Amino acid sequence: MSEKNPPPPSISDTPLAEALSERYLSYALSTIMARSLPDVRDGLKPVHRRLLYAMRQLKLDPKSGFKRCARIVGDVMGKFHPHGDQAIYDAMVRLAQDFAQRYPLVDGQGNFGNIDGDNAAAMRYTEARLTAVAELLLRDIDAGTVDFRATYDGEEEEPVVLPAAFPNLLANGASGIAVGMATSIPPHNAAELCEALLHLLKAPAARVETLMQYVPGPDFPTGGILVEPPESIRQAYETGRGGFRLRARWTIEDLGRGTWQIVVGEIPYQVQKSRLIEKIAELIQERKLPLLADVRDESTDVVRLVLEPKSRGVEPAHLMESLFRTTDLENRIGLNMNVLDGGLVPRVMGLREVLQAFLDHRLEVLVRRSRHRLGEIARRLEVLAGYLIAYLNLDEVIRIIREEDEPKAEMMRRFGLNEVQAEAILNMRLRSLRRLEEIEIRKEHDRLSEEKRGLEMLLGDEKKRRDAIAAEIREVAKLVGPKGGSSGARRTTLEAAPALAQVPIEAMIEREPVTVICSEKGWIRAVKGHAADDGKTAFKDGDRGRFWLTAETTDKLVLFATNGRFYTLACDRLPRGRGHGEPLRLLLDLGNDEDVVALFVHRPGRRLLVCATDGHGFLVDEDQVIAEKRTGRQVLNVSGDVEALLCIPAEGDHVATLGANRKLLIFALEELPVMTRGRGVILQRFKDGGLADAKVFRAAEGLSWAVGDRTRTESDVSAWLGRRAQAGRLPPKGIPKSGRFGG
Repeated sequence: MSEKNPPPPSISDTPLAEALSERYLSYALSTIMARSLPDVRDGLKPVHRRLLYAMRQLKLDPKSGFKRCARIVGDVMGKFHPHGDQAIYDAMVRLAQDFAQRYPLVDGQGNFGNIDGDNAAAMRYTEARLTAVAELLLRDIDAGTVDFRATYDGEEEEPVVLPAAFPNLLANGASGIAVGMATSIPPHNAAELCEALLHLLKAPAARVETLMQYVPGPDFPTGGILVEPPESIRQAYETGRGGFRLRARWTIEDLGRGTWQIVVGEIPYQVQKSRLIEKIAELIQERKLPLLADVRDESTDVVRLVLEPKSRGVEPAHLMESLFRTTDLENRIGLNMNVLDGGLVPRVMGLREVLQAFLDHRLEVLVRRSRHRLGEIARRLEVLAGYLIAYLNLDEVIRIIREEDEPKAEMMRRFGLNEVQAEAILNMRLRSLRRLEEIEIRKEHDRLSEEKRGLEMLLGDEKKRRDAIAAEIREVAKLVGPKGGSSGARRTTLEAAPALAQVPIEAMIEREPVTVICSEKGWIRAVKGHAADDGKTAFKDGDRGRFWLTAETTDKLVLFATNGRFYTLACDRLPRGRGHGEPLRLLLDLGNDEDVVALFVHRPGRRLLVCATDGHGFLVDEDQVIAEKRTGRQVLNVSGDVEALLCIPAEGDHVATLGANRKLLIFALEELPVMTRGRGVILQRFKDGGLADAKVFRAAEGLSWAVGDRTRTESDVSAWLGRRAQAGRLPPKGIPKSGRFGG
């Protein structure tokens, strides 16, 4: 066909499912291998590797000047990375942020963003160059240490991986989301990693527990406190999957006169400070942080968040625990060491495998560098050997060059030189023909010969190679260790998990005195302060006061009803004000045919005596009757006409029961069982009627009862002593006809 009418493109029929599967697989592989997952050897993704290599080509080493980031991004995009300029610049900005990278690879000049979450300035305003750590990653890249491949347009070459004399994967961490997999690696302390690598060189079969003696946990650029248990950290490092609880670092600042405030100096990794403050302020406004009054940001280049407590009586630990549970002052950093093994296969590695992969890469770099150097030495020795022949026959060489038509071929024939040697002799300068130069050539020949023997011994001895790698790692440790600068010391400290498992409800409430007033018809309210009953309190028509309790807002009220159920009320949630309050039946699921038997302030550790009208009862621990729900907790089982009669503290050694038939029985308290639920046992047996009242007292102090405004006491109670479930006998004179000890 003519050029004007090209043949139509070939078209083949392919099932849609097969075509989609093939194309999606290609996309997934591209995302996994060329975008999202780092290489285990240098810890870099392609965009970061290309950035560093392009900056090296621009000669942006730490000792040189800066160049505009726009120039760097343009070179990366034009030569190596066929993606948008903003994506490249964002990757570059992150490499320069000291709050995002434990060891920044780019030295930025200008606005590169901040911990508040503000964006960096445009690339035309900022400048950058490589850091000393980035130089370690690029060291010996021209010495044949790594493979190169063609760039996307085929015009240049780029490294497949960097030589990486620095353990960058674990030191700076990585994160990314691919297709069907993701990676999340927190940063670590490089000096600790070097120590672990040195130990692994000596003991290749070292266990994770041993390596954790050198690498106890991550080390984040923003500091903080790691509160993850060591066993959990070990399991995460062993499997390559897990997580770490990281908390903000805080101190108490004394303001004098008993007042104080909390200052947060370090916030968790990857938490935006401005967003954190906004969240805390929102929770204060929504009254979800009752212990906190205000939050202020007094940060400069150093983080300083000031937290003001609601009152000086607040426990600082309780305040911080409530913040840890509701804000990003505590967050969880995931660990998923999903990396490209050898640049080809994605898989999850443990700590030992990652460190071993780095050592294997360094050993390979050492071998390739040594072989590359041997090749250079061999070529130089070849040239030097030709020079020495020329000096031995200098006059003849000069004659050949001056007289022969083809001096190169003649020298090769005459002196047995090869083409490289002959060409080198012809290119010699005249000044090199002096005697002193011959001596220098002989010295260089001897020096290179010695270096060659050393490299050949190195390649032939695995122990020497490991010793060489160990020496390189020690040099890196000096550079990045505590003595190498402020960035070397560990910033994240490890502490035991907090003993305070949860914030008690009392700590979430501002403590203040209240008086609880409950009427006979069940209307309840709380008034501020502790007030005595002066008889002037107003109630609804036909109603009057029944319970008058002094408490605090942090207390709980325990209510016992005629149905045998216990209910719990929080004092801080009782209706306030000067009104009549609210009915108990609106606050609790208390039926209209049920009445209140007892209402008292909860005292932990106390024991109670509960009784029914039929004379049955038992002891119950007060801690066991606290109910979380409105429906309460069933403790005393009653049915039919039988109702719960009373609930009193069991403080004493004897129990006095008084029947409706005016029979009194006294028996030892220890005869009653301690139960959590049931009908109980018979306290006093009755032929007619039931139980009227009961009292727990100490026999040594005698039995007391109220008569009007006076109190009477029967000191000798031996006449009424008996065993539980007996009928009893008539009481002493003076017992009220109401059948109640209280009058």
